[in-house]
Amino acid sequence: MTEILKIASVFITSIFFFVKLGVPTAVIVFKYNFFKVFIVTCSGGITSNIIFTYLSDFILRKVHEYKVRKNKFHRRIVFKKSTRKIIKIKQKFGLAGLAFITPLISQPIGAFFAEKFYKDKKKVILYLSVSVMMWCVVIYLFLYVIHHGITRLS
Repeated sequence: MTEILKIASVFITSIFFFVKLGVPTAVIVFKYNFFKVFIVTCSGGITSNIIFTYLSDFILRKVHEYKVRKNKFHRRIVFKKSTRKIIKIKQKFGLAGLAFITPLISQPIGAFFAEKFYKDKKKVILYLSVSVMMWCVVIYLFLYVIHHGITRLS
């Protein structure tokens, strides 16, 4: 039973904080092997991509309907520093660049911006999912090397 709870906690953490908590928890805290880390964290990340892409589409449609109903299209848009950075990444690198940074910032935020800028859900989910798998391998190898290097020194 405790193994199921561990897997569930890694899965849920991977949904929201893939790189920051999901993979490190699976590697360092629970000491899972590569295949278990890959399957559990990637399934959480891909689930997150699907859920938040469709949720973002729903939210964006409702906001658009509200603006149409209240005639609020002529307001001045205020850009924050973080939003400007994401727009620059979108302009320079496209969907691939946005998918690349999504696991680093947060799956929900990345899926929201990807859905906002690119309306093809299949393409958005594919790019975000490939990015999740790539980052899983990179972070696992990084943590594996660091963790085993430290344990050998002790």
